[in-house]
Amino acid sequence: MASISNSRLEQVIDRFEEVEARMGATSDTAEIIALSKEHADLKPVVEKARDLLNSRNGLKEAQALAAGSDKEMAELAEMEIDELKEKLPGLEQEMQILLLPKDVDDAADIVLEIRAGTGGDEAAIFAGDLFRMYSRYAQLMGWKVDVVDASPGDAGGYKEIVANVSGDGVFGHMKWESGVHRVQRVPATETQGRIHTSAATVAVLPAPENIEIDVKPEDIRIDTMRSSGAGGQHVNTTDSAVRITHLATGIMVTSSEKSQHVNREKAMEQLKIRLYEKQRAEADAERAEARASQIGSGDRSQKVRTYNYPENRVTDHRIGLTLYSLDRIISGDKLQDVVEALITEDQARKLAAMEEAG
Repeated sequence: MASISNSRLEQVIDRFEEVEARMGATSDTAEIIALSKEHADLKPVVEKARDLLNSRNGLKEAQALAAGSDKEMAELAEMEIDELKEKLPGLEQEMQILLLPKDVDDAADIVLEIRAGTGGDEAAIFAGDLFRMYSRYAQLMGWKVDVVDASPGDAGGYKEIVANVSGDGVFGHMKWESGVHRVQRVPATETQGRIHTSAATVAVLPAPENIEIDVKPEDIRIDTMRSSGAGGQHVNTTDSAVRITHLATGIMVTSSEKSQHVNREKAMEQLKIRLYEKQRAEADAERAEARASQIGSGDRSQKVRTYNYPENRVTDHRIGLTLYSLDRIISGDKLQDVVEALITEDQARKLAAMEEAG
């Protein structure tokens, strides 16, 4: 692995100190918010950079003492040299990982979409299981989940459910979930005890703040209709639901709350998120070679994971990970084990790609 130069480490530290100084000098609220975020992002990087620089300097000093005439000091220095030589490779790798290019949307909130696939009622029940898994995971991570739209399944679960998930680093953790999730189990309605295979599709769309996408009135068609959601007689007699269609792409979004004004705003937000996702997908397609070094493409048609109930087994097909703790994963309590494995493997592949490029 190529060593990170001292000048690169000092550059990171200098920027951190600039941010700290500016935070104490400015009174502009927007700038303070932006600087605070950069400060929080840089802090762990700078701590590791200082540790690495101090260890390198310590090694040089110890080597100088070991070459001196004082035997007692030379012996102590040799011990310190051994310790530092053992410590430095780990520090180097940790620093390499911290300096890897970040996905600009890793800190963003998300729109989570889960749709029942093949398998009829059982697929809808499984979609409900996945939503509960993600809801519990969000709770453990300190995130907030707001259901935007839901179509219940005939036998439970959901034919489709859409939710906004907000909090710290949501997309960076949840982006790995996009794709086809497959379940193998004996359905409650199965009288012969046969194992059925069903599937549900998960889509994770980043929803960064202040999406800079200009949607002109002539680019869209807005339709109003009667809401199908809960709300009693008022909902059934008022055209409050709003559907916006983006004419150029055919993207269609709907909001079905009581207020037509609120629905227009929410539908427009959802449209911008989907147009932003389309831009991301197009940019990813242009970087196809770079994507080969990453874990999956985020493509919702990609088979990503199988949940085998008889064996209590979860297999993530992208990295060949198999865990025999399905009950704890599907409950959401141990989903982080899968997410961490995916992040670690993605980092390893990116480091390997950097090595090859360098």
